[in-house]
Formats: sequence, C-alpha cells, structure tokens
Amino acid sequence: MTPAPHLGLGLALTAAAGMIDVVGFIELGGFYTSFMSGNTTQLGAAFTGMEGMLLALPLGLLIMFFLGSFLGALLAGFSWGGGRAATALVLAGLTVTLALHLLGVPSTQSMLVLAASAGAQNAILTQKGAARLGATFITGTLFAAGQDLARAVRGQAPPLRWMQHLMVWLALLLGALVGATAYAPWNLWALLLPGAVYLATLTGFLLRRIE
Repeated sequence: MTPAPHLGLGLALTAAAGMIDVVGFIELGGFYTSFMSGNTTQLGAAFTGMEGMLLALPLGLLIMFFLGSFLGALLAGFSWGGGRAATALVLAGLTVTLALHLLGVPSTQSMLVLAASAGAQNAILTQKGAARLGATFITGTLFAAGQDLARAVRGQAPPLRWMQHLMVWLALLLGALVGATAYAPWNLWALLLPGAVYLATLTGFLLRRIE
C-alpha cells in the first residue's frame, strides 16, 4: 500500500494535472497538454489531410512534452534536485505560459510551454507502493486498479489496494471538473489554481516537509 502522506500529495498533484489538461484541451479546441496518446492519434489523423496547423500543433505538443519529461527527470536525478527541481520546472512553465498569454501570444504557441510542464510533472514524485502518483496520464492507473482487484479476489494483494489506484483516477477527474468550471469565468487564468498546488508542493520540498 502507498503511505497516506505520499498518497495525499500524489492525489493533489494528479488533480492539478487534470486542471491543466482540461484548460489546455478547451483552449486548443481538442488537443492536449499532457494526454499524448490523444495527440498522437490526432497527429496520425492529420497526416491524412496534411494540413499545416493540424500537423504542427500535435507534433509540437509531443516534442515539448518529451523535452519536459527529459529535463524534469534529469534535474530530479541529481542529488540536490529531487522532486523540488521538477516542481520548480513545472511552476516556471506555468508562469511563462501565463506571461505569454498576457503578452498576447497565441495559445497554439503558449500551450507548448504548458506541455513541457506536464512532461516535467511526472518526475516530481518517486513511487512508493503500488499507486502511480502525480503522473499526467491515467490509462495505466485504471488498468492497475482492475489488475489489483483481480489479485485481491485471488488473495494475492491487499484487499483495498485497488482503491488507491481508483482514487488517483478520481483525483484527475475532480481536477478536470474544477479546471473546466474555473475556465469559464477566468480563461487561462484558471491555471493559477494548479499553480497554487505546485507552489505549496515546492514550499514543502524546500522546508523539507516532503521527501
């Protein structure tokens, strides 16, 4: 089982990821800042029409997510880095995205920075226990919930461990609901909500309240 404090932080980060992705999805009209399976499908479909923007946008999002994942993992891997470096990178990406929006940069460009932040987020938490926490993708989590439920029925896993996976999925759903609700009146400024989560997380790392 994943320890309760680690689980709680992971659920908060997953909810923040849901907020970011739904804001990006609405702003970009059907493209994602963290769901790269969806963008890959969009890219494949765009190749049939060879339309410039429909090719460039998903490809750009995929590249930036990959770069963000690389930088987040690279910084987190240093002895001085840990989760604090990846969290700072995510927070910086959110700040740059909002600054670009304030300067009037089109969303098709500013959202690329947000995709890099989404990639970096996956390096914030190390895995403790079975639940994959703080990640920006959830398909594997749903599979793990079903798999652990089957193991629990067979007596091969703790009886309630599958519910931890399900809680991660629910956190993403709740984050998406909050993000979509906040987007209506606030537009991209709805990103301040997940930004507060990352700022609190970074503060916890710096004060050594989070390991």
